[in-house]
Amino acid sequence: MSGAAPGPGSSPAACRFAHYFVLCGIDADSGLEPDELAVLYEWLEADRHGKSQDTADTTSGENFDQSPLRRTFKSKVLAHYPQNIEWNPFDQDAVNMLCMPKGLSFRTQADSKEPQFHSFIITREDGSRTYGFVLTFYEEVTSKQICTAMQTLYQMHNAEQCSSVCASSSCSMDSLASSIDEGDATSLLKLQRYNSYDINRDTLYVSKSICLITPLPFMQACKKFLLQLYQAVSSQQPPPLPLESYIHNILYEVPLPPPGRSLKFYGVYEPVVCQRPGPNELPLSDYPLREAFELLGLENLVQVFTCVLLEMQTLLYSQDYQRLMTVAEGITTLLFPFQWQHVYVPILPASLLHFLDAPVPYLMGLQSKEGTDRSKLELPQEANLCFVDIDNHFIELPEEFPQFPNKVDFIQELSEVLLQFGIPPEGNLHCSESATKLKNMVLKDLVNDKKNGNVPTNNISMYEMLKGNETIARLQALAKRTGVTVEKMDLSASLSEKGKDLKLQCEEAELRDYQLNVQLREVFANRFAQMFADYEAFVIQTAQDMESWLTNREQMQNFDKASFLSDQPEPCLPFLSRFIETQMFATFIDNKIMSQWEEKDPLLRVFDSRIEKMRLYSVRAPTLRTSIYQKCSSLKEAAQSIEQRLLKMDHTAIHPHLLDMKIGQGKYEQGFFPKLQSDVLATGPASNNRWVSRSATAQRRKDRLRQHSEHIGLDSDLREKYMQEARTIGKNLRQPKLSDLSPAVIAQTNSKFVEGLLKECRMKTKRMLVEKMGHEAVELGHGEANITGLEENTLIASLCDLLERIWSHGLQVKQGKSALWSHLIQFQDREEKQEHLTDSPVALGPERRKSDSGVALPTLRVSLIQDMRHVQNMSEIKTDVGRARAWIRLSLEKKLLSQHLKQLLSNQPLTKKLYKRYAFLRCEEEREQFLYHLLSLNAVDYFCFTSVFTTIMIPYRSVIIPIKKLSNAMITSNPWICVSGELGDTGIMQIPKNLLEMTFECPNLGKLTTVQIGHDNSGLLAKWLVDCVMVRNEITGHTYRFPCGRWLGKGIDDGSLERILIGELMTPASDEDLGKQCRTPPQQKSPTTTRRLSITSLTGKSTKPSAGQIQEGMGEAVNNIVKHFHKPEKERGSLTVLLCGENGLVAALEQVFHHGFKSARIFHKNVFIWDFVEKAVAYFETTDQILDNEADVLVQKSSCKTFCHYVNAINTAPRNIGKDGKFQILVCLGTRDHLLPQWIPLLAECPAIARMYEESALLRDHMTVNSLIRVLQTIKDFTIVLEGSLIKGVDV
Repeated sequence: MSGAAPGPGSSPAACRFAHYFVLCGIDADSGLEPDELAVLYEWLEADRHGKSQDTADTTSGENFDQSPLRRTFKSKVLAHYPQNIEWNPFDQDAVNMLCMPKGLSFRTQADSKEPQFHSFIITREDGSRTYGFVLTFYEEVTSKQICTAMQTLYQMHNAEQCSSVCASSSCSMDSLASSIDEGDATSLLKLQRYNSYDINRDTLYVSKSICLITPLPFMQACKKFLLQLYQAVSSQQPPPLPLESYIHNILYEVPLPPPGRSLKFYGVYEPVVCQRPGPNELPLSDYPLREAFELLGLENLVQVFTCVLLEMQTLLYSQDYQRLMTVAEGITTLLFPFQWQHVYVPILPASLLHFLDAPVPYLMGLQSKEGTDRSKLELPQEANLCFVDIDNHFIELPEEFPQFPNKVDFIQELSEVLLQFGIPPEGNLHCSESATKLKNMVLKDLVNDKKNGNVPTNNISMYEMLKGNETIARLQALAKRTGVTVEKMDLSASLSEKGKDLKLQCEEAELRDYQLNVQLREVFANRFAQMFADYEAFVIQTAQDMESWLTNREQMQNFDKASFLSDQPEPCLPFLSRFIETQMFATFIDNKIMSQWEEKDPLLRVFDSRIEKMRLYSVRAPTLRTSIYQKCSSLKEAAQSIEQRLLKMDHTAIHPHLLDMKIGQGKYEQGFFPKLQSDVLATGPASNNRWVSRSATAQRRKDRLRQHSEHIGLDSDLREKYMQEARTIGKNLRQPKLSDLSPAVIAQTNSKFVEGLLKECRMKTKRMLVEKMGHEAVELGHGEANITGLEENTLIASLCDLLERIWSHGLQVKQGKSALWSHLIQFQDREEKQEHLTDSPVALGPERRKSDSGVALPTLRVSLIQDMRHVQNMSEIKTDVGRARAWIRLSLEKKLLSQHLKQLLSNQPLTKKLYKRYAFLRCEEEREQFLYHLLSLNAVDYFCFTSVFTTIMIPYRSVIIPIKKLSNAMITSNPWICVSGELGDTGIMQIPKNLLEMTFECPNLGKLTTVQIGHDNSGLLAKWLVDCVMVRNEITGHTYRFPCGRWLGKGIDDGSLERILIGELMTPASDEDLGKQCRTPPQQKSPTTTRRLSITSLTGKSTKPSAGQIQEGMGEAVNNIVKHFHKPEKERGSLTVLLCGENGLVAALEQVFHHGFKSARIFHKNVFIWDFVEKAVAYFETTDQILDNEADVLVQKSSCKTFCHYVNAINTAPRNIGKDGKFQILVCLGTRDHLLPQWIPLLAECPAIARMYEESALLRDHMTVNSLIRVLQTIKDFTIVLEGSLIKGVDV
């Protein structure tokens, strides 16, 4: 945060407290000039609302409809000292614009002319900052020329108003009223008062600003100094010394206090004190957080803080510049150890309103005009905007907004701190600085009640004032509940002791502000320290040296996000998963990696030392995370260190003294700021100060170090270039330039935005692909990597934000909160009109097909409009932003996002109508590249629509495909089907006879897993050979194939009347090529037709697997189940597929049991494994085995008993399942209840094995059986939950 590094030879200036003193106001020579920037802004506004430019010029160019006293006129920088400092060049336009953001304003003796203080910040392109502190006051206009000009303007204005009144008498008063004072039309008297300036009767005053520009934000000290200067100008006695002496003193003789020290220097009337935190304390912040909390209230402030952390666009809105600055600086201060990385303009001058068009994260402050309410404010993009109306204590948050972790406890802890300082946590508009302007009448009366002797106005305490206030009563009750004591002595007694305790150089109130500031910041810093206590463990340090790291920075992952998140408590995940994707977090980690090779970033150093300290003090093991909320323990020390610094001054600056000035200049005239003598202020004294020499040695040391590092490392310029590039990755345009506003510059700024958006799109799509394919994790040696549902959601949400920002860039006219959705709606209207004109019915394929026609699903038409209608029909979504997001998710899941957007943008007349020439969507080349990046997302499967909207009704279509050559196409029995998915099932649905295709609607089933199909065996033609069943989700187009390849019917195959089929997701033919490049392993398929047929008919034609292959398959199947349970819960696929799919456990065990199975048909009847199982049961039920060991007998008896119980339960279940189906259920139940390792030795020992298996069979080999048991035991610790459809009706 400290000022920019000094250039060689400029060491004394680098340590100066203030860099420039500036005077802004009216230039008497050039007279009254309308503010061109304001005019440009009016013109841009008119352009935005689609008015033609010439009408804009005549109506609002000179803003004639406003009374001249309310118009903006051009201000100038009248003087600044010194002329220039090489490492902080003076930017005249920016300073002028920020000192007087609204230009000059005029008043007459009838208006209030209170001086106003505000501050501003100039952020340079490299992110370094300079602060400005401004006091604006009113000075009488002495120039006759200007008074006459104002009189003339009034005469013109009045004539114009009269003519318009005569022209339209009906609505005249309204229009007149509204035009005179924005929205504040109260009475005729007011109009007349505003509409009068008489050169003979009235005195004209004009605004003037004095300003200090400093490298560090010493707000309180600068404010005091400027107020004393103003006091000297307005008081009746001249100041003790000419004003030049004080200005020269602060510019050249007052040093910056060294870190950890305090400094006293002298204003015109009394000393001014400032202090600077030490190297291990939180960085300097001089803006009173008390005000920020009073203005917004604790709850609101935490919400806005969360938006800023997640890098959403944040717009502050207030009439008072200083309030904008206080809230912006307050919130950015609380970000420690992170730093805001994007556009930061706490005071946006009116002329720069088009910056709100910036399609990047920003934190900006906009001054509201009196009387305009929020509804009149047109913002280009609101989908991702946090709007903060400071004056009305009100915030609007973006949709889909995660809460800050442990928010309730956090707010509780903060409110305890606030209460100790007598500040109500819900905020209190009425305590802020401008207590005089407040609407609260009771307070006003109290403050002004001079008769009331017991309320002396000078040290009235807020607490006393608010007695009897219901807020305070509520607070006291809260305080009692939480055990916080609000000691009254704290609040008022201390003030009365002020006289006694002269040691405190700084006023009590100020000290309390400093203490409150540091305590609140400590609470925030402690939150981050707890949250990221072990962040270092997850930093990925791959590069050997800085050069290779910087050159490959863009391709490298610097933080192991998935592992970090898997360690976090569940409730914190929605916030953390989004936060670790932000630029500020990435920069923080980059700084950590850079600290291996260069000096640590100051914020990082402080943060790391805190974590270190926390570990030392921590009683628990440092690596264990606790879910208990841990409060900040360093509040007392933090407050004490500040108090000590202010009690004992470390340094005192030289007193102001008489300068060598020309006689007769610096003459004092009350009420007028004197024309300063520039020659004495242009340069400082010869360097003979002690602090200069000290800093010079420090500078020499720095130079030495720099040469040393250059000697070792890369060439300095190259390194600097790399550094800049590394730091700006992902940042688009760090800071807009405030000064030059020619159309060319605006165009250039916009092309930078366009470039930035494209780069961001490239980074985001790449990140989504990489996460999904997990290739990067594989390269880093993590083996198989998958993306968590949570992280995927975060990435998709950030893609939605990016699309909204792109669609908001360069909009002509804003409609609705979502720019993308409003574009889609207009496209839909145009297309539907076209459809009506051509009036051609679109064939969607007949609803049902007769089974004799081709049995396949009719193709699903690709239609952008259809997808919009699906979203419009979802009653769960209530907002445009929500609809746009749902549509993006749906298009992404259907792999149509790029295609749909291309179609949307192909309607060029519409795009031209909606967007300005410079908009991203009208830049041909960038738009093509953008669509290409989105196209790359088709390489992976997303279920981001199905998995998010879990409650909506979805139409499905199913087709049953029989094998016609071998079976009847027609059957007489009544078929039925039941479809199950991860989210539920349809229940049994009857299929209309001889119709193999049907559509049905039911609540979202999620990813489909199984289909049960069967029939009731009635009629003559009751045998049915089904090839497969196809089911399609008609909204997302996902099609699942459920292979069967078996007969359904009594007396054929295994006599099954119903089968459970396992689904596989089909890839659309057109995407085959993309699928080939995709590295995601294909989902496991269900058993293929051929395997099922060959195993069961056992014709021996197909090649049988060898014993080795069977054992390998068995190991693989079990291994897959183990892996499944080692993944985080959100990443696991379908367990049903691993059990019953093509290479699943059931299939592997079937192979084991088929090995060496005697395949001779007995009287031409197939023999099945189940026949062997039933024989074993018969044997167990009739005999008691004899074993040597008693204990073994008991174990074996209980195993036999459970085995018989399970088999009988399956046999007696009210389901018509065939023999292979029963074996599948037995294996599934045995796996669930961990009984397979006990059952297999029983079956291997059973006498029936000798009759039914050959000598060489695997089951008759002891070694094999033992290894099989060992393999199966590896899954005994997992809790296996079976899908309902697998074991429906089996009661064990």
